[in-house]
Amino acid sequence: MTLTRLTLASAICLALGLSACSPDGTPSAPAESTSAAAGSTASEAAQANPFFSASALPLQTPDFRLIREEHYLPAIEEGMKRQLIEIRAIADNPEPASVANTLEAMERSGDLLTRVTQVFFNIVGTDSNDALRKIQSEVAPKMAAHQDAILLDSALFARIKSLHDGRATAGYDPETLRLIEVTYKRFVQAGAELSDADKAIVRKLNEEQASLMTGFQQALLKQTEASVIVVDDVAQLDGLGAGAIAAAAEAAKAAGHEGKWLLRLTNTTRQPVLTSLKDRALRQRVWEASANRGLTDGDGDTRAAVLRLAKLRAERAQLLGYPNHAAYTLTTQMAGTPEAAMGMLDELAPAALANAKGEAAQIQAAIRADGQDFELAPWDWEYYAEKVRAKNYDFDPEAVKPYFELNRVLEDGLFYALNRFYGVSFRERTDLPVYHPDVRVFDVIDADDTRIGLFYADYFARPSKRGGAWMSAFRGQSQLLDQKPVIINVMNIPKPVEGQPALMSFDEVTTMFHEVGHGVHGLFSQVRYPSLAGTAVSRDYVEFPSQFEEDWNKDPEVLARYARHHETGEAIPQDLLDKMLKASSFNQGFDTLEYVAAALVDLEWHTLPADAQVDDVIAFEQAALEKHGISYAPVPPRYRSPFFAHVFAGGYSSGYYAYMWAEVLAADAFAHVQQQGGLNSEVGTRFRKEILSRGNSQDPMEMYTAWRGQKPDPAHLLHRRGLRVDSTD
Repeated sequence: MTLTRLTLASAICLALGLSACSPDGTPSAPAESTSAAAGSTASEAAQANPFFSASALPLQTPDFRLIREEHYLPAIEEGMKRQLIEIRAIADNPEPASVANTLEAMERSGDLLTRVTQVFFNIVGTDSNDALRKIQSEVAPKMAAHQDAILLDSALFARIKSLHDGRATAGYDPETLRLIEVTYKRFVQAGAELSDADKAIVRKLNEEQASLMTGFQQALLKQTEASVIVVDDVAQLDGLGAGAIAAAAEAAKAAGHEGKWLLRLTNTTRQPVLTSLKDRALRQRVWEASANRGLTDGDGDTRAAVLRLAKLRAERAQLLGYPNHAAYTLTTQMAGTPEAAMGMLDELAPAALANAKGEAAQIQAAIRADGQDFELAPWDWEYYAEKVRAKNYDFDPEAVKPYFELNRVLEDGLFYALNRFYGVSFRERTDLPVYHPDVRVFDVIDADDTRIGLFYADYFARPSKRGGAWMSAFRGQSQLLDQKPVIINVMNIPKPVEGQPALMSFDEVTTMFHEVGHGVHGLFSQVRYPSLAGTAVSRDYVEFPSQFEEDWNKDPEVLARYARHHETGEAIPQDLLDKMLKASSFNQGFDTLEYVAAALVDLEWHTLPADAQVDDVIAFEQAALEKHGISYAPVPPRYRSPFFAHVFAGGYSSGYYAYMWAEVLAADAFAHVQQQGGLNSEVGTRFRKEILSRGNSQDPMEMYTAWRGQKPDPAHLLHRRGLRVDSTD
């Protein structure tokens, strides 16, 4: 799951892959400054365009009754013009630089641009169409140039530098000091200290990168849309449940394939249906359609974009004084260097590979026991892994789905756990407009009955939504701007046919808990400055709260509330629950190896020097796997390079390792919480106050150790994943 927090700063710099950004966004943009024309244009547009004034709805949440496609581009363009006028006034202020007239003025700037981009980029991800994608392509390079117009402004940087140079004796409070340091680093990393000639080169590199990232995202969406698997004979779907077959028939009908069945792809290399399909030929079709995305000649081929992005990033890093892009981006992350990130992954890789090979031996035996004589292939793994799981643990994943009905999981599981741990409650709002009928909205209410923020839940898959799961925001928290957060969680759970319950797998339950971890990180934020709020933290820290939250879905008290049969209301039988929890440790070798492989491929792409000559994406990827000793055909990387959107379309370039890095914190933190009493408000209130509320207002490791009392113990990670570490195969 990815996380998307679209403040203006993150929306801009994440499109450029800047390491000082907060998680996973898109770009931001230029325009000529001048006032009379801008004012007259604005006054005319303001009468018809809802973005030109703050929403009248609670917490200024977007009023989707008023927003139309034609509103986005004019509002974005006007927002860029207005912000550059504001920035020019800050930079040219004759008074000496102060926090108020420089940094706080910058934090206040760009309100129109922030308002429209936080809606636009969320909708592009959740309910896109050709018109929106066209706008996205048009604005991406403009927004990159807009970001550079701010970050490469010499007069503005001089003011920021003067505050930074005098910070030691100025007596600033800790959060203001943090803002000064973070802002200064962001400008330096962007190239503020370069010559004018080199700044011009950086601008060109950034504009091209923004366009390529947008093109990669759109090509991948086209490939995913085109790579549907149409099945002519329902017998080929043997193994799928009746509900899934009905949904496939409905999807086929909607796509113009009446009387057939249609399977859609999710975003990773492996696909959920591979656990159930008995037909090996169909499994192979599904897997190959997934694994070969981005390799089809035409406008869905992403290979040229991958090669060019890797080169552009390396060239920019060299210009800024770094040996490669990873060294450039990781200077502001907890890992600090690509060597540290690779070292962590390389240390984990042997145990992951050994466990995966052990699992493979069991799976191959299951293939033989099934009367088959073929060698294990990637499209066989999930199907036969379930047979091994069933044999070793007497467990069938389909048997638990009737106990995981979506609404009960959400309200009696997720919301219950959040209430018990943090003291908050969720009250559904049916009076607020939404951008799609499947979306639900909730008031988030604190223990003292005050509103914390709004929470949007968008859980069902649809063709207009990109794959995966993520958190984002329509509005961020800030005491300076007197704003409360409006947060959204997005997933891609297959929508059942009308009248049928939405039954979830346990993996989907875990993902729901994961994403709400990002959600509460945004909701509980209590910082002054918007650029430090919520999830605006380093990439290898941001996944810590979400992975911490995952483990509450296994808590006995929480399970007793939500794991109930959707028809009878009976609790899941204890023996079935025990089997499920024990069986969850199987396949961890596979899970860990496919992740480590993807993370190392990412780092290999982004440790290339600027003069590297690479012309074959797949050959480079294979060489990277072999270099690290993790080339194992039955377990390909979770994402292959041509559809690795985290890295080539989002903000995770050289940062995909962050999930594992943060999981060390999450595993250690959850173990500590259990030692302190587990699911109770006293423990939760302290975690909320000392971790979740502080955003990026403090160094993350200092924040963690202050709460924990020590640095994290990595042993908890291996325990969490159930990995054996004594094998050397």
